[in-house]
Amino acid sequence: MSLINVGVIGFGKMGRIRAQALVECGVANIVTVYDKHAINNSDWPVSTNIDEVLNDNRIDAVFLSLPNHLNKDMAIKAMLAGKHVFCEKPPAFNAQDVIEIREVEAGTHKKLMYGFNHRHHGAVIKMKELVASGKYGRVLWMRGRYGKSVDESYFDTWRADKESAGGGILLDQGIHMLDLFNHIGGVGFDNTHAFVSSLYWNLDGVEDNVFAILKNSQNGLVASLHSTMTQWRHLFSLEVFLEAGYMVLNGLKTSSGTYGEEVLTIAKNRTTAPAAEWDDEERLSFDVDTSWAAEVRHFLDAIINDTPVLI
Repeated sequence: MSLINVGVIGFGKMGRIRAQALVECGVANIVTVYDKHAINNSDWPVSTNIDEVLNDNRIDAVFLSLPNHLNKDMAIKAMLAGKHVFCEKPPAFNAQDVIEIREVEAGTHKKLMYGFNHRHHGAVIKMKELVASGKYGRVLWMRGRYGKSVDESYFDTWRADKESAGGGILLDQGIHMLDLFNHIGGVGFDNTHAFVSSLYWNLDGVEDNVFAILKNSQNGLVASLHSTMTQWRHLFSLEVFLEAGYMVLNGLKTSSGTYGEEVLTIAKNRTTAPAAEWDDEERLSFDVDTSWAAEVRHFLDAIINDTPVLI
């Protein structure tokens, strides 16, 4: 099997994570990398500008790890240049922009995938499998809490600038939980109520807290979200309650270890006394984070096999 030739545009923290995942997946060849800042240590050739990467006929696909405000235009430009595109989230800042991206995707017939690696965590894969099996019936409601803390150095990054970031903690981190609601629930939400505020950092247009309630009007599924960067102790928690049981994921395995251990609790419900007790629960631990490599491999497999991006 021939390797997929890849160019990495944006070689900061995320670009390097993607490059390492490309190496681990075993089906990619990194042709070149580029960043607007000088790259002092790279195992691959370094391009002098973005167009050099996009115009390289050897390259099949590009990985975009850029500030948020560049995502839309660069994804479109790359597809029009004949490249398959893997781009970090968020795709864009509003729905109309996403519609434009999808129109280009349809017209160019190129694979387009966005970086939502949480779907590829072991615990989330297990949750999705259990929901799809129907063992516990349909999903009734979900609750997600995702929070971290930042310090004054946050002000020195592009994420603190509304024009570059497009928003605050919701687009930066909470978007992952919203994506998991869609993924696990299997439906979208057409009714939303939210409080968006900057309770502590007081940045214009860059929220540090979002409290949201979402509902699907057709099947009644409701989800609640708290996305925050004033969670002084990092936290990840996703609860999914179904007709005949529940799944609770606390913690997320990451390289930093700041979100604790990734532990999934599963149990059947009891509608009559005694209610489900702690001893009735099954606990599964996921000790290795393989999400980055699995996500990249899914994208590359879609190119190799000419199949849709499904996850």
